[in-house]
Parts: sequence; structure tokens; C-alpha cells
Amino acid sequence: MHATLPLLKETDFPPLVRNNLTTLQVDLGYRCNQSCLHCHVNASPRRPEQMARETVELVLEVLQRQKLRTLDLTGGAPELNPHFRYLVSEATRLGVQVIDRCNLTILQEPGQEDLADFLAEQGVEITASLPCYLPENVDAQRGKGVYQDSLAGLRQLNARGYGSDPRRVLNLVYNPGGPSLPPPQQLLEQDYRKRLGERGIVFNRLFTITNMPIKRFGSTLISKGIFQDYMQTLRGAHQADNLAGVMCRSLISVDWQGRLYDCDFNQMLDMPLTLPHSSRPLLQDLLKQDMEGRPIGIADHCYGCTAGQGSSCGGALDS
Repeated sequence: MHATLPLLKETDFPPLVRNNLTTLQVDLGYRCNQSCLHCHVNASPRRPEQMARETVELVLEVLQRQKLRTLDLTGGAPELNPHFRYLVSEATRLGVQVIDRCNLTILQEPGQEDLADFLAEQGVEITASLPCYLPENVDAQRGKGVYQDSLAGLRQLNARGYGSDPRRVLNLVYNPGGPSLPPPQQLLEQDYRKRLGERGIVFNRLFTITNMPIKRFGSTLISKGIFQDYMQTLRGAHQADNLAGVMCRSLISVDWQGRLYDCDFNQMLDMPLTLPHSSRPLLQDLLKQDMEGRPIGIADHCYGCTAGQGSSCGGALDS
């Protein structure tokens, strides 16, 4: 695996500061039932890292103390963490909106037969990976048979009101298959609605997300000798207007050990959030810190969030 941080550290990306904190994005662990080529986490079935119950309790305490509106759960496959359902139930009880970043195939895994029912009962918003509406493209990026398993998962969710009941939101996520920017989100969403509609599947919104030149995807770029070409694509497409909407302004990322980062990408690059008197801030620090106005850690990969239509965990910034 090639290290990408040395290639990204030197940057002229504009400085950023945090606005009001609204969202805690929690990585529950790197274990996943898939090993996708574009994965910036290097998640796989072989990864052992999982958030412990005591750290989950701290997440809940921070949500309550900071009066946060949204808990964004990611991984790996967040549902594989043994405390996933406890965290979701308790956060929902606090009145927090819970987002589950679901890969859809997890719904077909042994032991997860009742997962769709649980998510629907809790009113969890699902943001599900489906990098294309064509089977050959999905299977090439995520593994043989993933497309059909993903459609089976979508049908399970649709049967429980996801995509049609306003209380059960289902969003899909598109990632490019290679070193290019996503196409316009609104136009691609129309194509997804048409092609998936032909299969009887409905959803609320499509999010397009730019592939970040880090971890597995970044290492692949280096191996192919096109890392700098891709960086030039991102830098050349930078739109200053997107700076106002980048997700790190209102979000803090938490890793499976409870360590804090400005975003999930900085987490994967091991670039900790900066706080006075702490070189490695932890969840406990959020119990007593006001984060508004604090500087955000940047490097060259940040151009991935401002290139073209922009990219965030909620899709394009200019849509």
C-alpha cells in the first residue's frame, strides 16, 4: 500500500474554520463484508477494528451535551459493530437524526435478516452505496454479484416504506469508477430513477461523491503512475464558491477508538483535529469544548471536496 499523505501535505488549499457543530460522524470500525476498489478506509472482512461499548457511551454523552442534531454512522459496514443497534436506539431516543451509511449487501448477510425491520422501526435515514445502475460497472468496482445483492437490499427497504414514506428516507451514493469527477448530480439522478424504476425500485435522492486520492484508491493511482494527473484534475476544477458548504465546517469525525478528526478523509490520513493542549483529541474533549471558529486541518486532498460541483457526505454542494 502506497502512502499518499507525503504527496498531499504541501498545499495551497485555502484555510478553513469550523462553523457551528451539528453532526458527529462516527466510524464504528473498519470491518466490512466487501473490499471495494474506491474505498478510502481500506475496509474488508479481515479488518478487526471495532468501537467498544464504553466509547459508544461517550458518543451518546457528547450528542446530548452538545445538543447535536445528527449522528452519521459509517465504517466499514457500521452494522457489523456489535453495539450498532444499541447506539441507534439510544440516539433516536434522544431525538437525534441517525444516518446509516449502508452498503446494501449487508442486508443479505447471515445474522442480519431483521436489519431492514430494525432500521425502519427506528426511522433511520439510509444513505446506501450504489456506484452505478449497470450491473457490470457495480460488480467491477465492488465484486461479483454485488449488484444483484444490492438490488435485493433495495427491494427489502422499499417493502418497508423506504423511498416512499417520508419518515423513511433512502438516498443512494454514486462514486466514479476511476480517476474522474462525477457527472452532474441532478442529471445522473434522473438516469438512476429511470433505470431503477424499470426494476420497480424507488429512492429519495442520489448523492455523487468524488473519489479521494487516499488509501486504497490513492495507492492504485500511484501504482498506475497517474496520481499527479488526478490531483491536477481536482485542482484545476476547484470552485471557490464550494468552500462555504464543505462538510468539515459543521461536522467532526470520530474513529473507532474515539479519536477526533476534521473529516473522515483526515481520519484516514491520520491528521488529528487540532485543539489547544492536546496532540490527539478524544471524544471526552468535546464534552467541554466549543468548536466554532477553530481552524480545520487541510491538505491537497481537500480539492476533492471543492472540485466541479463539489462533494460532501450529502453529495454535490451546488445542486
